[in-house]
Amino acid sequence: MSLAPLARIPKAELHLHIEGTLEPELAFALADRNGITLPYADTEALRKAYLFDDLQSFLNLYYELMAVLVTQDDFEALADAYLARAAEQGVRHAEIFFDPQAHTARGVDIGTVIEGLGRALARSEERHGVSTKLIMCFLRDLSAESAMETLEAAKPYLDHIVGVGLDSAEVGNPASKFRDVYEAAGALGLRKVAHAGEEGDPSYVWEVLDILGVERVDHGLRSMEDPELVARLVRDRIPLTLCPLSNVRLRAIDVLEEHPLVAMMDAGLLCTVNSDDPAYFGGYAGDTFHAVHEALAVDHERLRELARNSFVASFLDGSEEDEARRARYLAEVEAYPLDDISG
Repeated sequence: MSLAPLARIPKAELHLHIEGTLEPELAFALADRNGITLPYADTEALRKAYLFDDLQSFLNLYYELMAVLVTQDDFEALADAYLARAAEQGVRHAEIFFDPQAHTARGVDIGTVIEGLGRALARSEERHGVSTKLIMCFLRDLSAESAMETLEAAKPYLDHIVGVGLDSAEVGNPASKFRDVYEAAGALGLRKVAHAGEEGDPSYVWEVLDILGVERVDHGLRSMEDPELVARLVRDRIPLTLCPLSNVRLRAIDVLEEHPLVAMMDAGLLCTVNSDDPAYFGGYAGDTFHAVHEALAVDHERLRELARNSFVASFLDGSEEDEARRARYLAEVEAYPLDDISG
């Protein structure tokens, strides 16, 4: 099915795990190249495995398939494939998460990961018309010591990395144990984001704000349960990188029609919508825009607001060149002819 024109409005994607863009076809191609046997008969059988009961069942498959990512060429191919698809869906800027610990635990050097991704990102603007930044995430179900070792190992590659994040299983893995890691990252000049309020209650959001000092909250879905938290997020203009399709597939909400996006926007929250792990969750950035338009009756001006928010919330503020990009992208949002588009 072709993508609706309204879904191609210029946008930034701020919550995107590059490992979560591994489509079955590429997984099998890389497995063949690296002499790896996947426990699935073919791509169709693998797609059928993308039926998740919860976050943990998703993560089990997610980490299993990472085995096909071995060389710099593999990581380059993964990122390049995502950027090509993102460009087709109106993405003009992407801030991409990656999980080094998931690869170093398999014996893949962190430099292999970063250099491979970096090769694709370095030519993305020329090849795809998409500017990029890279955010290194720590796995919160691993130790703070492991996270600190990862940060230390990444130091030779900091010219590739704009910030740090925190992801993986949320409940039972408080952000507080990563306080020292985030302080060290901040001292290196890295920006700070973290997943919170997806599975976990609003207290998890408070923790990443007050203890880790994040500039953006990844997800923040459950923030509306705490009026005081909403007031704080509105006052400080802390962006939320919501992922509606992910929320449905991982059973954070039952159906998209129940998503609180509209209520969150009505409350004055700086919301963005993103695809999270699109190969697994059934839609890339433009698909997500179209889905919320259809399911939540998000009108054209609200879609424009979401697109505008994505650039406002981005880290396109580190240089004159970045500021010029952001200004150009925002002008493209305002000029996009939504009023001439139906459906």
